[in-house]
Amino acid sequence: MLRELFTKKPIDREFSAPWYDDIVRKPLGFLTVLGIAVFLGLTIAKKGIFIGIALPALYFMVVYLIIVFRNPVVGMYTVIFLAFFAIGILRYVKGIPLGLSIDGVMFLTYLALIFKKYNKPNWAYVLNPIFYASLVWFFYNFLELFNPEARSRVAWFYAMRGTALYMLMWVPLVTLLWDRRNRMYRFLDLWFGFAILGVLVGIKQDVGILDRYEQAWLDGGAAVTHVLFGELRVFSFYSDAGQYGASMAHTGVVACILFLTPGISTKRKYFYLFTGLAAFWGMLISGTRGAMAVPALGFMVYLFLSKNIKILIPGLIVMMGAYGFLKYTTLLQNVKMVSRMRTALDPNNPSLLVRIENQRKLAVYLRNKPFGGGVGSAGSWGMRFSPGTFLAETPTDSWFVKIWVEEGIVGLYIHLGVLFYAAIHGGYYIWVMKDMQLRQYMMAFHSGMMGIYAASYGNGVLGQMPTGILMYSSMAFLFLIPRMDREPEKDPPKEDTS
Repeated sequence: MLRELFTKKPIDREFSAPWYDDIVRKPLGFLTVLGIAVFLGLTIAKKGIFIGIALPALYFMVVYLIIVFRNPVVGMYTVIFLAFFAIGILRYVKGIPLGLSIDGVMFLTYLALIFKKYNKPNWAYVLNPIFYASLVWFFYNFLELFNPEARSRVAWFYAMRGTALYMLMWVPLVTLLWDRRNRMYRFLDLWFGFAILGVLVGIKQDVGILDRYEQAWLDGGAAVTHVLFGELRVFSFYSDAGQYGASMAHTGVVACILFLTPGISTKRKYFYLFTGLAAFWGMLISGTRGAMAVPALGFMVYLFLSKNIKILIPGLIVMMGAYGFLKYTTLLQNVKMVSRMRTALDPNNPSLLVRIENQRKLAVYLRNKPFGGGVGSAGSWGMRFSPGTFLAETPTDSWFVKIWVEEGIVGLYIHLGVLFYAAIHGGYYIWVMKDMQLRQYMMAFHSGMMGIYAASYGNGVLGQMPTGILMYSSMAFLFLIPRMDREPEKDPPKEDTS
């Protein structure tokens, strides 16, 4: 055994990493590992189990740093993981500093790229139109730091991250590290895999199985908005039911459009179909009426971009039929999902009337404030850092209303300009591109993005996680079309060996 351990002859182990084999097969490396184990054992015996947990955690952090500096794309996959799960984790484990984790991992990924020895990235690729657009939006948000109406500079720091900073930091990373198709496919696999897990957790909640941490979250005040007329609005491991429903709808639109991609394998085709149908079920059980806007506009945009009359006309007929069924009939009214969707089309819905009244009050307040009340002055950040103020106490409900309230009519126009510039310019790239398979992928990104634009009028979903990161990824991919369209690779590979 020991002879085999110290020999220089390679030992075949299916799951061994080469760098690990090189360490433990050498006497010095083996003795080092053995020494660490003994040290940990003695430390736990003297200092207790807490230090015994902290030291291995520190070790794994060091290993993670090494991995990211060797392969920076791991940092991007970590961001996607955190975007989906960080908020859910905090329901179970208190005191973990996950609030700035996404920022930290992005920053770490940039450091890894800067100090990369081999295959250094071409930073000139970052200087594309969507980067400049995100830079303009971030610069305006930076100027909001000096808004005389702002009540809290600390609130600005926390709020501007989801509003502008993540877009500025994430778009260049996608441009540099996911500029090849196989990376794009892996991003989609990760996205859809996490979404399916979200559906499974949502179904568990929908059938009445809530663990004590989920129940504690509801009992802590969330039940006011998540238990309506005795029915639970499913939230899975997302921040709330509104984000869950919109994210599921977003996933459903993208996945169902990808199901129609020509030339891909049957296995992948049905994976996309299963993801799309599962995600739409998640949307329905969320009870989020605003999420309906995502497939409504998303599929309409897809039908237009497809430039296929044979698809366009039947698609429009189906969509008009669905609208007519919900708007002008009472069929299946006893089905809770159908009745919830019908309320979204009712102009006299009490919730809608309250929102309209709130917007009237906000319009009066903002009449002489073209730059708004300051980033972080409304919503949850307003309640935390400037409680009792008018903006903190008046719900904005909508992402665009939030931008209007915090950054004024000037900020709203700039924000809308950036969003629709991304949509129009990206749509132009799709319209003229040659590769039909890649075109289908880009139409899926574009259609899902437009659906979230529509849903963001009714709910504040665009800047929340994971939707924000997925949206900024979609924008970056649209502006990678000129480079990706020249690649010879067509079908998604079975393995990413790069």
